[in-house]
Amino acid sequence: MAHRLQIRLLTWDVKDTLLRLRHPLGEEYATKARAHGLEVEPSALEQGFRQAYRAQSHSFPNYGLSHGLTSRQWWLDVVLQTFHLAGVQDAQAVAPIAEQLYKDFSHPCTWQVLDGAEDTLRECRTRGLRLAVISNFDRRLEGILGGLGLREHFDFVLTSEAAGWPKPDPRIFQEALRLAHMEPVVAAHVGDNYLCDYQGPRAVGMHSFLVVGPQALDPVVRDSVPKEHILPSLAHLLPALDCLEGSTPGL
Repeated sequence: MAHRLQIRLLTWDVKDTLLRLRHPLGEEYATKARAHGLEVEPSALEQGFRQAYRAQSHSFPNYGLSHGLTSRQWWLDVVLQTFHLAGVQDAQAVAPIAEQLYKDFSHPCTWQVLDGAEDTLRECRTRGLRLAVISNFDRRLEGILGGLGLREHFDFVLTSEAAGWPKPDPRIFQEALRLAHMEPVVAAHVGDNYLCDYQGPRAVGMHSFLVVGPQALDPVVRDSVPKEHILPSLAHLLPALDCLEGSTPGL
């Protein structure tokens, strides 16, 4: 008789899977700018951030660690460039705003736990699953999770800054498996990014589930991800695990 698959380790993405910003990023930036006497449109800051983040990630991947940067300096540079792209040319005026934003985004109050996240983590623990984080976040993540009451659910938190490799690099998933003393076949990853959280773990032999929310599916996702691997919400996770393991709820 074939041996029934049993998942023993669940690894988790964090941003937009378990947490999200309490307020839109452009509003957060604009509010802090206003407190320092600068009026900038939130939409211009939102657009500027997307451009600055993309360029910084391309030039200095994974917080520029291999280029001698710290994650803090990496983020300060992103903020300075964001305001520059939004039309603020005075870098000296923006510097204290960047410092304040870095501190504010370290605080749990800037973030909120997504609906169903805490209940799902608790149910996973009750089921006997080991839980861990694999996130393209920086060193601030431990404090954020602790302040929001989520850190206690995880055996360990592995950030790309600590690991030295960002998702979807296979080495960050392999490091998580090493820390957990688990084989990939009994591990599954949960996240909202197709490349980083769905394809990445599968490249090392793990299982994976993609959190997509209520919005219409991207055609690439729709055509390449089996529907049993798609989670419209975190409440769908345990039934999807049951399906993966070939069991039925309650057995």
